[in-house]
Amino acid sequence: MTTPQNTSIFPRGDKLPNEYFTGNAFLHPLLARDKNNEFAAGSVTFEPGARTVWHTHPKGQVLMVTEGEGFYQEKGKPARALKKGDVVNIPENAAHWHGASAHSRFVHIAITNYKGGENVVWLQPVSEAEYQEVNKQ
Repeated sequence: MTTPQNTSIFPRGDKLPNEYFTGNAFLHPLLARDKNNEFAAGSVTFEPGARTVWHTHPKGQVLMVTEGEGFYQEKGKPARALKKGDVVNIPENAAHWHGASAHSRFVHIAITNYKGGENVVWLQPVSEAEYQEVNKQ
């Protein structure tokens, strides 16, 4: 019997703070904002059940799913199930969250634009009831 190999494109990275993430999430930075790019890019790995808190981006964000199954939800809208190959174009200032399903690891590349010196505004955690509702899909 063979052992499944890690098929991730990038390393898992460093654990992200529980202040902004529920469960275990990790960031491997890919590109920092610089004189040529008004964005930062990173590979984010969510263990099953892990997710961001509700948040916004003043100039939007793009997610490109590279592995696993997860969700993206804007406030007041139904959650969107995500899988490898999906791309999400998040509008500026749209309150949203994203993360893994309850039963799958989830990895995406996040490209986050800056407005001035800011690229994210953190809000409140996603409630267990909100999260359980999307996992019923």
